[in-house]
Amino acid sequence: MKRRFCAGMLLAMGSQMAAAQSSVTLYGVGDIGFEYLTKADAAGNKQLRVTSGNVSGSRWGLRGVEDLGGGNRAVYVLESGFDLDTGMGQGGRLFGRQAYVGLESQWGRITLGRQQNAFFDLLINYDPTGFATRYSAFMLDPVLVGRYDNTAKYTGKFGPITAVALYSFARGTTVTSGTGSGFASESPGDVKSDRAFGGGLEYADGSFGATVTYDQQQGTAGIAGQNSGQTDRRLAVGGNYVLGQSTISVGYRWFRGDIGVAPGGQARRNDVYWLGYRVQVSPAVGLTAAGYYFNNRNSGQDPWSLAASVNYALSKRTDAFLTVGYAHNKDSSVLGLNGFGTVTAGENQTGVTLNLRHKF
Repeated sequence: MKRRFCAGMLLAMGSQMAAAQSSVTLYGVGDIGFEYLTKADAAGNKQLRVTSGNVSGSRWGLRGVEDLGGGNRAVYVLESGFDLDTGMGQGGRLFGRQAYVGLESQWGRITLGRQQNAFFDLLINYDPTGFATRYSAFMLDPVLVGRYDNTAKYTGKFGPITAVALYSFARGTTVTSGTGSGFASESPGDVKSDRAFGGGLEYADGSFGATVTYDQQQGTAGIAGQNSGQTDRRLAVGGNYVLGQSTISVGYRWFRGDIGVAPGGQARRNDVYWLGYRVQVSPAVGLTAAGYYFNNRNSGQDPWSLAASVNYALSKRTDAFLTVGYAHNKDSSVLGLNGFGTVTAGENQTGVTLNLRHKF
């Protein structure tokens, strides 16, 4: 009897230990190379520089899972971004890319902390360059790869459908005061200040995928020219079709907003369109081509850009990229290959990057 009792206790303890199994993964990306740009300053000078994060933002992170039993799990992610050329980045945030903890079951995942917005989660699959840090849709609208502080988020995957919904109590806009700069947080008595929310659906099955995603931000109290009644709204759709080793991608982003617009001023209104093609010509070599068009509804400033890249896999973890880009401006628009305001008004720009990326 005593032996049976002891055996039963050991089995019970073993099952509890199995239910509480956990794992921690250290991961990261290092991406660095050279960039050559024409028209890099107001004098029209060229520039050759070392740049980090040409294709993927350099980062390191910890990802953990604890099995709680019954198909339930506790999850967390701590992810820090940095520039390899300087060892710094993200405005002094320790875990500026992501920092959250949550619970997961067959019905989905609920997480709390600093997290990616719905565009980052869903629309990234439909930009031909995967929202590369340079020469992609990222340069036309950085919010497409946005992250929000103080965020509650739901993510569920049901067969070919993925659903995302999130609410940020204060998204963490940079605020500058007489004592320096910091990040906005929840404002007593003004629940709308710096708020953001959004969500989207994705269908991806076999050779076809599509998504529709929405994002809304409120103005931030304490920033000159802003108030919590101001709103920026974005709606995006994207799709791709896979045929053999080739993928065709299309996307559209609608925007209307008045954050920072003076009282009585005209709200900003613009559209972004893109079309791209990727092909894996061999196990080691991939080619990408993409075109982007920015339609400013309030003026004739409608710049566009082109990008093409060759990717060569040196191993499963290490690859090299050669990317060529061109940005065309009209009516004094200021689209540079690294975003708006990075080129003299009305000037066109050509750029080339050559970089090495390692994943671990």
